[in-house]
Amino acid sequence: MFENKNILIGITGGIAAYKTCELIREIKKNRGNVRVVMTKAASKFITPLTLATLSENPVLSELFTNEFTNTTVHIDSARWADVILICPATANTIGKVAAGIADNLLTTLLLAATVPVIICPAMNKEMFRDKLFQDNVDKLAHYGYDFVDPDSGELACGEYGAGRLAESEKIITALKKRLLGNNRLAGKRILVTAGRTEEPLDPVRFISNRSTGKMGFALAEAAYLAGAEVTLISGPTELEPFDNFRYFSINTSEQMAERVNHEFDAHDILIMTAAVADFKPKSFSEKKIKKNETTMNLDLVVTTDILKEIGGRKGDKLLVGFALETHDALNNAEKKLKEKKLDLIVLNNPNEPGAGFGHDTNIVTLIEANGQKTKMPKMSKNRVAEKIINKIADMLNI
Repeated sequence: MFENKNILIGITGGIAAYKTCELIREIKKNRGNVRVVMTKAASKFITPLTLATLSENPVLSELFTNEFTNTTVHIDSARWADVILICPATANTIGKVAAGIADNLLTTLLLAATVPVIICPAMNKEMFRDKLFQDNVDKLAHYGYDFVDPDSGELACGEYGAGRLAESEKIITALKKRLLGNNRLAGKRILVTAGRTEEPLDPVRFISNRSTGKMGFALAEAAYLAGAEVTLISGPTELEPFDNFRYFSINTSEQMAERVNHEFDAHDILIMTAAVADFKPKSFSEKKIKKNETTMNLDLVVTTDILKEIGGRKGDKLLVGFALETHDALNNAEKKLKEKKLDLIVLNNPNEPGAGFGHDTNIVTLIEANGQKTKMPKMSKNRVAEKIINKIADMLNI
């Protein structure tokens, strides 16, 4: 996702500096180019050799690398970058930047920068909520600096509170927004469903499927990157919701139907990615069902067809559905498209290598209501999501 993008990471003197190693690995894994600038204090927490190895570039720390050359390292570094990420950012460095102080390489190159700057604060909870510090944050935000707010949790000092460096996923999302984001869907409200549902049989058992929610979460992120206001409804999943969305967690198909119906009218677009169970147990046992015999008969009933109900009152809204088919795929998907009054359906086959549940990749065919079909090769689910969101924007002529 970061191919041909130059990301300059500034590391300041905080214990969270070690977390930047994983961040650099993630950026490099996604083909981004990384250069690191360290403050003198940062080298007390992590060595330049480690960062040079991970970034595959020399680490910069001195403003005057050689007094006998004309190299303007602060200008060259600022102009090389497509974005500058300060991670972690101490209260000291943030205060210097807010005051326009340039007393080291990092603060000096920031004054020469004309690209977006993203700041990831990390510090003790008392320092974070200090009024002078918050004034500095407000001042820099006013001048266009982006901030990735710290998380709440256990701090290095053993206390609990806000000030812990944001998780890598949040920081990566901020980078994506700056480097890859656009406003094609600005002003649009998109409702996305994700994950599976679990239909309870007794207090310890349920009927479900293998959906992990990866495709739905990728679509929600892609919609956010396109400037939309996103609501995500997800069944059980191990994925962490993004702070940039309204997020609702559900378990059963009935809960999914209730939440979708409640949210639908306030949105312009519905992308129904969730693998909602087609059947559920006819009855629920309040006690665990004991294994008394060699066989067991289980009565199932059909669950609510959420898309079909929504299609009956869609109005001028755009509906997108998913079809997971193992045989006669095109005919089944086209039938679903018409029956449920969808504008677009995304077809995939879990039997194809690298497609379906659990994979980080997918192989899909986009089928529009006008009959147009677009077959896509295997690609990451993030890339598939981007293609789907762009198709939606095309269909809306924006």
